[in-house]
Amino acid sequence: MEALTIHEAAETTGWSARMLRYVERAGLVTPARSSSGYRLYGPAELQRLRTLKELLARFELGLSDVAFAARLSTDPELEAAVRAWLEAQPRRPEHVEPDDWLGFEQDKHQRLLAAA
Repeated sequence: MEALTIHEAAETTGWSARMLRYVERAGLVTPARSSSGYRLYGPAELQRLRTLKELLARFELGLSDVAFAARLSTDPELEAAVRAWLEAQPRRPEHVEPDDWLGFEQDKHQRLLAAA
């Protein structure tokens, strides 16, 4: 199989070698490895990189957005937690008066920031 090294793939695709490593760590493209451990980019990987670039441009996304979407599609617990958060409606705690709710939330944030 003919393949390109990471530097040749970077030159061909316009991605930097550093970005290609990031794309791999994010699980978006998985190049083969030579017996020496070098990354080898074949036509399938080059196509994935091209279509990834098109996807990012078309929807004005960042690589982290696509990496998160990929993780979301393979981690049912994460997917369920995100869906639950998106569907949840804010509720005032019963022990907090309506006029005190803003202050209550501000105090919680201040305690979290102080603990960090």
